[in-house]
Amino acid sequence: MLSAPIDTRLVRQLFSHPAKIAGSDFLRREIAGRMREKLELVRITPAQILDAGCGVGADVAEFQRMYAGAQVLALDAAPAMLAEIQEQQRAAMSAVGRLFAKLTPAALRGEQGANLICGDFAKLPLPSQSLDLIWSNLALHWHPQPDLVFAEWRRALRTDGLLMFSCFGPDTLKELRQAYADVDEFPHTLPFVDMHDFGDMLVNAGFSTPVMDMEKITLTYQDTGKLLADVRALGGNPLLSRRQGLSGKHAHQAMLSALEQQRAADGRIALSFEVVYGHAFKPVNKKTAAGESIVRFDLPKKRP
Repeated sequence: MLSAPIDTRLVRQLFSHPAKIAGSDFLRREIAGRMREKLELVRITPAQILDAGCGVGADVAEFQRMYAGAQVLALDAAPAMLAEIQEQQRAAMSAVGRLFAKLTPAALRGEQGANLICGDFAKLPLPSQSLDLIWSNLALHWHPQPDLVFAEWRRALRTDGLLMFSCFGPDTLKELRQAYADVDEFPHTLPFVDMHDFGDMLVNAGFSTPVMDMEKITLTYQDTGKLLADVRALGGNPLLSRRQGLSGKHAHQAMLSALEQQRAADGRIALSFEVVYGHAFKPVNKKTAAGESIVRFDLPKKRP
């Protein structure tokens, strides 16, 4: 099922310059913090963790702190993001650390570089039942087929493994979408998936009792230039149905005028973000790989 005509090649291109994305990190960090609060309520001790859509690796460092000894895998579709993590790791390694790394076998030093994976969410280069926790913060809405992603994530999770993710919902950037609607008929933002549709996808993928939640975060701006800069820093427009080429000075000015008309009594312009949270566990398999039902039963205990 296609959620939107997203050009995955263009997504990788839009995220090929980490410095251009850094301006929106404040929002990613805020939502990641709220996700961790939810995660802390779940009693798990994961040995293998996957951060799907890791960006420059901020959450990877948090997991290494939270779960000492766990293997943390960082996956992103954009090679530039993983290269940024590698650069950060090299910069953080002291001269003594580099010497230690040279003298110590990789198996003993737990080399972090080996944990970076460039790939597609829906085609993980990982064995089945190899992960205890899959975490994905504000990344799923960049994939055109989230139903396939959920099925793949379920495959990679061990029984009772936990999936926890966040993404944007339909009311995200509604003010900007309305401003552009006054200019042309082309889509300028992603048509984000509804929370209930995600819940249905999780059930169809075989997850048990998914829990979906939503909250709205509103940012306000005095300057339209800053508002648009923050939107661009979120990633841009990777839709195949987007307008090809520049919209022109007149159309851009018309969009800015439409934004100006949205100023509130305090003179500021609002920008809405609908944040969807979801978590679900992988249940015990009820069918074999061949589709045969598994029936579990216990023999009655012998009486003394």
